[in-house]
Amino acid sequence: MDCNSLGDCADDRMVRIYEYLDGALTLGDLKDVKAHLDHCPECTEQYDLECIIRSVVRRSCQEAAPQQLKMNIITRISQIRTESGH
Repeated sequence: MDCNSLGDCADDRMVRIYEYLDGALTLGDLKDVKAHLDHCPECTEQYDLECIIRSVVRRSCQEAAPQQLKMNIITRISQIRTESGH
């Protein structure tokens, strides 16, 4: 797979990179994308960026809200319920 075979289109390249990262490719396609990434700096840069984004999102989703924030939200919900008669 080279960028020319994808029509030199960044969107098409990114679809293949997403599929690669998601494990949604056949073994043959997986090897093709890996070989392409080994020789294409532009696609490798996009791949590396997507890896960083996924890592940050994954880490952000694992962080728990501070206990004080939870208590403030519960208190505010109770206040709103009381004010609205529920």
